[in-house]
Amino acid sequence: MNCGKLTLESMSQAVWYNQWTIKKFEQFLKGDILEVGCGIGNFTSFLTKYGNVWAIDINEQYVTEAKKKVNGKVKIGIGDVEKGNYFFKGQKFDSIVCLNVLEHIKNDGFALKSLYNLLEKGGCLILLVPAHMFLFGKIDKSIGHYRRYNKQQLGDVLKGIGFKIIKARILNMVGAIGWWFASKVLSNGTVGVGKIKLFSFIAPFVLPMEDIIEPPFGTSILIICQK
Repeated sequence: MNCGKLTLESMSQAVWYNQWTIKKFEQFLKGDILEVGCGIGNFTSFLTKYGNVWAIDINEQYVTEAKKKVNGKVKIGIGDVEKGNYFFKGQKFDSIVCLNVLEHIKNDGFALKSLYNLLEKGGCLILLVPAHMFLFGKIDKSIGHYRRYNKQQLGDVLKGIGFKIIKARILNMVGAIGWWFASKVLSNGTVGVGKIKLFSFIAPFVLPMEDIIEPPFGTSILIICQK
């Protein structure tokens, strides 16, 4: 079973959550936008209203599926930020979106430097990564996570590369509770459609509170930084 693909397909059902997430950083989307690790295109089509979108992934099957979803509105192809190889040549971007991808990359430091080099001066990198190693469990392992992140430590790495941190915050406390219970207590190794449907029912009632106050813990860290 391809747990990574199953998770992507399950998350495609979380439309409200995906849109809520984009609203957290939409003000930083402009001009030429690159989505790194587009997967099967769960976020890709939402990005098109903000600028000219390119998208890359290392998986040919995912690229094929993503192309079907966007219907020719996005330039999509193979790209690997860990190796610095892309289907485009010489292109620089005003915004780079990297959502739930960095944790899958063994050499994440090199990948971040590659993203820095792909940005125009003054351009923004939008990172969403899993938070808190205490949440790391069977699900993380099954879907190919090397790690979960600490907000301060990741911010320090980005500053060391040359980025200026614009915004850094924790997201999705209710999701973290569910993740911990499923991964640590139930020892589940997948994020199935049933879990996502339950989360999608609960999320609109509780996540808007995070628009007012940052939770003490959550599934994710959102960092927006500028070159």
